[in-house]
Amino acid sequence: MFNLFNTKPKAYSDISADDFSTLMSEKNTVVLDVRTAGEFQSGKIKGAKNIDIMDAQFMNKINKLPKDKNYLVYCRSGNRSGQACSMMAEAGFTQLNNLKGGIMRWSGELN
Repeated sequence: MFNLFNTKPKAYSDISADDFSTLMSEKNTVVLDVRTAGEFQSGKIKGAKNIDIMDAQFMNKINKLPKDKNYLVYCRSGNRSGQACSMMAEAGFTQLNNLKGGIMRWSGELN
């Protein structure tokens, strides 16, 4: 009936701000901000691309991205970006990293 203990393992990694920062400089990496456009305009991590997870077209936009890149995904607190990583994994993305604690844990520069 209910199988509460049989959960699928996460298909992404939760990483620290330090690891996120280190990975940003690697080739083949895309920084993805899944917050709203308003949140994005109020301050973003350098080089981030904004695709709002709350947008009805989120999956259509995600499916246009190359699946062979390393994705660094963040939101405000890490919850929405974790959901985005799960959705992306189901769509066939394999290199997914979620910023643990979101942009609130980011100590680097914001644009």
